Amino acid sequence: MRILNFDEFKIGKEAILDEIINGAVFVYPTDTIYGLGCNAQISSSVKKIRQLKGRTNNPFSVIAPSLDWVKENCIVAKKDEEWLSKLPGPYTLIFRLKKDCVAKEVNPGLKTLGVRIPRHWISKVAAEANIPVITTSVNRSSEDYMTSLEDLDPSIKAGIDFTIYEGKKEGKPSKLVDLTGTVKVIER
Repeated sequence: MRILNFDEFKIGKEAILDEIINGAVFVYPTDTIYGLGCNAQISSSVKKIRQLKGRTNNPFSVIAPSLDWVKENCIVAKKDEEWLSKLPGPYTLIFRLKKDCVAKEVNPGLKTLGVRIPRHWISKVAAEANIPVITTSVNRSSEDYMTSLEDLDPSIKAGIDFTIYEGKKEGKPSKLVDLTGTVKVIER
């Protein structure tokens, strides 16, 4: 596993974007905590994240490449626009889907999708690659999430291609906002 800081990422950005587009599984910083991700449109990569986390069925969320992508692929009702205007920010918004836009392994059996746009430079990676990127905490199911490299579970470390690291994170997971019916805000 390669560990890259922001400057190393910038220097090798084009090659790293190609790796992400083509299915690399990687750890990255956000505005809240570290995320484990891949191209959400590649089934084999999403399956690998499920295996690394020991998470079989719970849906994953994505970092959307843009607000336009969200509007194109998700049903954004009038009542949801206020929440959508909070992005970028520390929120994961759950919408009903208009069409298939991610691998079926992202949200097995569901017609909904959680979307994020972190207030962090990592959002530009999804935007420049023009793909949705899986965003889930870096941890095995029901264990503590990663806040620094020392917290990275060895079994996850063994299965990822690279880590973009920017030091210890003091945040907590994003707020989950279910917009599929009556609005529900869920603290995690």
